[in-house]
Amino acid sequence: MDTTTPLRILHLGLGAFHRAHQAAYLQDLHDAGDRRWTIVAGNIRPDPADVSEALRAQGCAYTLETVTPDGERAYRRIGAIGAVVPFVPGLAPLVTQGADPVTRIVSFTVTEAGYFLDTRGELDLSSQELRASLEDTRRGRAGATIYSVLAAILRARRGAGAGAGALTLLCCDNLRHNGERVHQGLAAFLVQAGEAELAAWMEENASFPNAMVDRITPRATPELRQRVLAATGRDDPAAVMSESYIEWVIEDDFRNGRPCWEQAGARLVASVTPYEEAKIRILNASHSCIAWAGALLGYHSIHEAIRDPRIAALVRDYVTNAVFDCLRPSPVDLEAYRDAVIARFSSDAVRDTVERVLADSLAKLPGFIVPTIRERMARGLALDAVTPLPALYLAFLWRWREGLVQADYRDAAFEPGFEKRVLGSSDQVAAFCAEPAIWGDLAGSAILTAAVRTAHLRILPLAQAVS
Repeated sequence: MDTTTPLRILHLGLGAFHRAHQAAYLQDLHDAGDRRWTIVAGNIRPDPADVSEALRAQGCAYTLETVTPDGERAYRRIGAIGAVVPFVPGLAPLVTQGADPVTRIVSFTVTEAGYFLDTRGELDLSSQELRASLEDTRRGRAGATIYSVLAAILRARRGAGAGAGALTLLCCDNLRHNGERVHQGLAAFLVQAGEAELAAWMEENASFPNAMVDRITPRATPELRQRVLAATGRDDPAAVMSESYIEWVIEDDFRNGRPCWEQAGARLVASVTPYEEAKIRILNASHSCIAWAGALLGYHSIHEAIRDPRIAALVRDYVTNAVFDCLRPSPVDLEAYRDAVIARFSSDAVRDTVERVLADSLAKLPGFIVPTIRERMARGLALDAVTPLPALYLAFLWRWREGLVQADYRDAAFEPGFEKRVLGSSDQVAAFCAEPAIWGDLAGSAILTAAVRTAHLRILPLAQAVS
């Protein structure tokens, strides 16, 4: 292998978050003179917001706008992505990149719903999309799910022989214990696809570090492009915008080398768990709470919603009186983190939208909120500060279905059977609390149902506030 060739990270999912987060960390290393690694990126399915063509037209470089809570904006050029692979059916170019010995890490951002995991962390084989992807893998093709794509890459890498070397598969989504869960899901997927030998090869040649990522990254708007042009003189259709805050905590478990991300401010640790739990339970769960309540009250922006005293009180009560008990002891200063999160959400400079955060709520509920309910129930603790969150989602869902909430709600986990069972029931709360895909072994619990029913009555004024 040519030692002058930079080592490669292949990233699957060329969205705004990757370009504002992981690519920005690598750019910091490039700016410091360390150019030993580069990124090659592409999408694993068609994307209406695909910026691949725009990126390739400008040498894969783009502008990152960051904004502080008080509205101070900064602009930098990101060139850490060395190549963008265009989407083609079958994904042969991406698979070829993954099999190349220069590629040492395959990272990915496909959203929480893209892993098809139930509340036990096992594959949801009832998913038609997942079953179709399994059939693609049985036929030797890269299908439309992350598991099928990874299977194709692993198969090609194994076929390349010993020279291809080991590989690290790095999840960068907000999935609790994300490395472990992807490992478990991919292993089960390979067995279901009849690829037991490939699964065994994977165990010997791949690692799955857990990681926690954090940076609010709204969808790009036409105004962003105008601001970039005014500030830099560049007309950049691939520009991306995020808050100035950034964090990345990574389990240091890499099989074939990694960038020196710690020199760019990332934390490489033995265990991600305490940082991950604080972030998911405080930031992610609160974000969804604000979106559900904000949609009910007619807000379009997260900062507008959290400035409503009713929503702010719900969030602060949830974090302080439901989450803190479940996180202590923690290396994180929980009170300071709570206050920083609320300040970040309150900033009108970021202008994150309620619609963006609403997406894939059915996957977020069991991932972000149910663990706190489960833990509090196991310890005999009160549920009054946490059950308003699922009650808000149920109220939002009903009013959205009735056309009383104006939001473009998109959810990969939402299917007609769920709508019929829950929203078509004469007792929606009981039907909702009986859904095992959300609650797991808590489904049907009388204690849970009673607590959500009480919370439903508590948040009813919010649900009725906007007609």
